[in-house]
Amino acid sequence: MKRKVGDLSKEETIVTLDALYTAATAMKGRDAVKLFLRDLLTPSERIMLGRRIIVARLLIARVPYGEIEKRLRVSSTTIGRVHRWLKDQFPGFEQAIAGMEKEFESRNEKKLYATSALYRLKKKYPLHFLLVPVPKRKRRAYGEYPQ
Repeated sequence: MKRKVGDLSKEETIVTLDALYTAATAMKGRDAVKLFLRDLLTPSERIMLGRRIIVARLLIARVPYGEIEKRLRVSSTTIGRVHRWLKDQFPGFEQAIAGMEKEFESRNEKKLYATSALYRLKKKYPLHFLLVPVPKRKRRAYGEYPQ
C-alpha cells in the first residue's frame, strides 16, 4: 500500500531514511552504486536525478538561469528548486558536486595518460621537460552538456 510522506511519523521517517543512507554508503565503487541505483530507481527517476545534478553544477559555475533552461530544457522552477537546495537546505549537495568534479578531473587525467605518449614521457621524466613551454590544455566548460 502506498503511503504519503506526510502520513509517516517522525520516527518512521528517520528509520526509513537511515536505511536508505546506510544502504547507499555501503556501496563500494562506481559499478556497485550503478547497480544499486538501477535496482532502486526507475529509468526516468535516474535521469531526472542526474539532470538535477547537472543543473547544480551549472549553478555553481554561475551559469545564468536562461542559458541552463535553453541548454537542458528544464523549467525555471526546477532550476530555482535546485538553487534553493544549494543555498539553504542541502549543504551536502555542494560537497557531492565538488567530489564529483575531482572524479571528473582524475578521469580526464587517466584518459590523457592513456592517449598521449608525450604526456606519459613528461610524467615519467618531469625534469627533462622543465624548460619546455607547455601549452595550456583547453578545459571544457564547467558542467558542459551536449547540445
